[in-house]
Amino acid sequence: MGRSFGIALVAIALATACDRNVEPFDPSEPVERPDLSKIFPEGAERSGDAQALRGAMPAAAGAEAPRGGAPLAGTVRIAPALAALVRPGSVLFLILRTGPGPPTAVRRFSDPSFPLEFSIGPEDRMIASMPFDGPFQLVGRVDADKDATTRNPGDLQGEAKGTYLPGASGIEIVIDQVL
Repeated sequence: MGRSFGIALVAIALATACDRNVEPFDPSEPVERPDLSKIFPEGAERSGDAQALRGAMPAAAGAEAPRGGAPLAGTVRIAPALAALVRPGSVLFLILRTGPGPPTAVRRFSDPSFPLEFSIGPEDRMIASMPFDGPFQLVGRVDADKDATTRNPGDLQGEAKGTYLPGASGIEIVIDQVL
């Protein structure tokens, strides 16, 4: 009886499944902005998301991203005491930030050899629409597992002293820390 009861439940579920009235895509159908007043109460635009709540659409695909400033350039060096800890196949991630939050730009160097001359600019941005206008902090991390999102024991790290504006050159990053 248990097995037939289970089969009956499955049959009932299939027979009464949700029909969301999904119609085929019609490319000639005009695109309309949704009426957000049904979702957000009056006055919700004061929350700081006013443009989104008014239905402001993001820039169209292919729209030109802000160009920002010139690339930053310099040299990444490794402290002599740590040179032997760089594993073959490691990756150097050069990370450019303006503060907390996502990095402005990241550049990846496979199997780095030190000293390493670098340039990092608007073409290395993580988010194309993010302005490239500094002041920037620069961090270099030698990562053995090649994954920028991890920070494993044994990875090496260093940073440039101070902050830099677009176009700065002669920047020196010294990898001098073991995580």
